[in-house]
Amino acid sequence: MIDVLKSGWIGWAIGIGIGVPLLLVVLTEVLGALTRRGSAAAKPVRLLRNWVVPTAGLFALLAFALQSPSDQVWVKIVATLLGFLLILLVLGAFNVALFANAEEGSWRERIPSIFVDIARLALIVVGLAILFSWVWSADVGGLIAALGVTSIVIGLALQNAVGSVISGLLLLFEQPFKLGDWLNTGSVQGQVIEVNWRAVHIDTGAGIQIVPNASLAGASFTNLSLPTGAFHAGLTVSFTTDDPPHIVIETLLDVARSLPMLADGATPHAAYLGSAKYSVDLPVRGPSAVDSASSLYLAWLWYAARRRGLALDGDSTDPIAEPGRLEAAVGHLSSSYGLSEDDVAMITAASRLERFGTGEIVQTPGTIPDAMRFIVDGHLHLWAPVHGGRVDVLTIDADDYVGQSVLTREGSLVGASAATVTTLLVIPLEAIDALVRRHPRLARRIGQSMENRQRATHEALAAAGIARTNLPEG
Repeated sequence: MIDVLKSGWIGWAIGIGIGVPLLLVVLTEVLGALTRRGSAAAKPVRLLRNWVVPTAGLFALLAFALQSPSDQVWVKIVATLLGFLLILLVLGAFNVALFANAEEGSWRERIPSIFVDIARLALIVVGLAILFSWVWSADVGGLIAALGVTSIVIGLALQNAVGSVISGLLLLFEQPFKLGDWLNTGSVQGQVIEVNWRAVHIDTGAGIQIVPNASLAGASFTNLSLPTGAFHAGLTVSFTTDDPPHIVIETLLDVARSLPMLADGATPHAAYLGSAKYSVDLPVRGPSAVDSASSLYLAWLWYAARRRGLALDGDSTDPIAEPGRLEAAVGHLSSSYGLSEDDVAMITAASRLERFGTGEIVQTPGTIPDAMRFIVDGHLHLWAPVHGGRVDVLTIDADDYVGQSVLTREGSLVGASAATVTTLLVIPLEAIDALVRRHPRLARRIGQSMENRQRATHEALAAAGIARTNLPEG
């Protein structure tokens, strides 16, 4: 009995029988904790628990406990498998240590995955060569030489194709752009929607353009998304030499400031170029907003120019200035509010018609209106400003009005925007003052309307969970 206990194999057998299960239990707990945390280290730990430890236990059992000869086939097979698994484990651990938690913008984060895969494959091949030379006493020198000659022949035959791939991979390593950036290569402009080891996919708006990485690596291109911040869209518009430049520039800036695509905190600019031409700089949120902002700006400018009597593109004609349009609008207002002939004559002499494009701001909250504006046709959205946006209050239709706070000389509680192309009858303060003095019922009606608007505004803000104290000033 004592001789049995003194035998070397019995110690190995007891150690393997107790140590391997105990180690598997510990690794199972560690793996569970890493998996719950979503750690990248769970993958190599799983390999260690499921494959490396059992294979190492089997190798120890064969080589030490059973004391099998080292040249036995089964011992060599298990040793080879264990060596291969150890190579995978070491590479996996290095991958987690170097790349799994790489900081954004660092060289580790910029390395394309194909570079990592190629390096891993090369290390596996070298490791297997060393393993076969050590376990099987194989002569791998001749195989390496043959592979070297073959690689040279293949490289010479495919040098153009391989050169393009390498150029593309180097471009990916440098990463002068990323997904979502806008590029201008000279022949194509659009947004990057996919980047792989061979090509960049660019959405031009008229389809997907496939640009080989080698083409980008061998030529210059512009990343329109860098530097980050506002992207400046430039426009050139023309008027006539009869239009006063300071009024034109004021109009250009007023329209530009109301664009919803403007970058936060950015200020548009306009300049007179001479010969009735003007440049406009629109700082929008990014290249993707350029086309929509330019289109909307030019549309709104058409309406704003006619409201101010300016000749955009040399044309000052205004469809709503046709004879009889103003009289018809005042006549409709007279029948709706019971006005006398003297009232109609006074309003007709003092008023004018204005037209606003869809989305244009008719009334800015916090400002004192210069007139009351009655809807002739179209709709207006009323809204209250809040930090980071606005809250819709209600929509008003024909025969309703905005700007009634002109009578109290107070700032407007809500803003108003054209829901569709909207025509308004603009009655200045003097005429409104004369009307309310003549018609006390009209004054009470306007006062009641102001109270209703205030109530609707408070209800809309309450429904959105916003208190009046949280509104921006003005």
